[in-house]
Amino acid sequence: MTQSRLAVEDADDPFDSFDDAFGGDVRNPYAELAVGRRQHPVQRVELPEPTGATPQAMFLVYRHDDVAHVLRDGETFSSHNLVDIMGPAMGEHIILGMDEPEHRRHRALVSTAFRQKILAHWETSLVRAVIDELIDGFAQRGRAELVRELTFPFPSQVIAGVLGLPRTDFPQFQRWSVAIISINSNWERGIEASAALKDYLADVLASRRSSPQDDLVNDLAHIELDGERLDDEEIFSFLRLLLPAGVETTYRASGNLLFALLSHPEQLDAVRRDRSLVPQAIEELLRWEPPLLLTSRVTTRDTEIGGVAIPAGSSVTPMLGSANRDETRYSDPDSFDIFRDPKQHISFGHGPHMCLGMHLARMEMRVVVNALLDRLPDLRLDPDGDDPHIHGQIFRCPSSLPVLFG
Repeated sequence: MTQSRLAVEDADDPFDSFDDAFGGDVRNPYAELAVGRRQHPVQRVELPEPTGATPQAMFLVYRHDDVAHVLRDGETFSSHNLVDIMGPAMGEHIILGMDEPEHRRHRALVSTAFRQKILAHWETSLVRAVIDELIDGFAQRGRAELVRELTFPFPSQVIAGVLGLPRTDFPQFQRWSVAIISINSNWERGIEASAALKDYLADVLASRRSSPQDDLVNDLAHIELDGERLDDEEIFSFLRLLLPAGVETTYRASGNLLFALLSHPEQLDAVRRDRSLVPQAIEELLRWEPPLLLTSRVTTRDTEIGGVAIPAGSSVTPMLGSANRDETRYSDPDSFDIFRDPKQHISFGHGPHMCLGMHLARMEMRVVVNALLDRLPDLRLDPDGDDPHIHGQIFRCPSSLPVLFG
């Protein structure tokens, strides 16, 4: 690997260069989503095209049952358009963009690397240590800014550890991660980081094949199912997909969870007293404020949703954030209530493309909440800090969480 690639943005603070182009200071998209559910649950939107070209339509799907139907029916609503969106940075073999039977084969292979026994090992040997080390950096101060000091750095360190990377490479790995995730705001930087990461991972993969170790790269290199193995490009695509899936999603979801609890002190107190409530707090948060509000599919044939005709080749956008607040499924859906009668949310998807890393994300969120409550007595929002709030039109999270404790 060339020294210039290894040093991509070496001097930058990754948080300062993080792209929020799909966010902006949109604090409440849910009122508009509620209008969509009630007035046009399947909405046709004309996409702008060059002069003289035939206008193309995109269909926004707002209601829970319709969103679930789109995500469940992979034959009619293909994921392959995600290759066009994500392929330049992550490779053409990303599992999110695969349809059957390729998707089933690939998922069966990689899912063996996310078994419960392996997750339990990561929790005790890696995740707790990473989070405790970060908390050590501010535990004696009596105040902290939890986004910059905890929720932003810890997921990339966890993924780097899962991959078996040396700790000295963690800062560079995080810079590459941020550059790839932020490719829409700086295409050249994102493509360069993607190429640099692939070069780096190629060396790691070759090393694991010659000298096996106890990490995810090693597992992917040696996984075999019914005589089939992953080839190198499939491994590289999967590992680069872990960046948005394992870094961005967990960073945003963890920040959202902490904001939700800190801004509802009575529910935070209940969780502090009874840690068995942590899992249902996580599920309620994922319903109430998912880190990602939508996804995308393309129709393979003429079809209809909710009585609306949709031609083959149309872009279909399931609105996950709207589905999670559908009043026909959830009572008082705009309220954060960890004691509500639980019903499965749709934040991790539905059907064949249900998120492979959802159990890892849940575990990381559980560990971070328990660690903070164990170590920081009387944890609360700092009334004199910056106004903390969740924002974003597509990706959502708080930019800061100033807290006091002790």
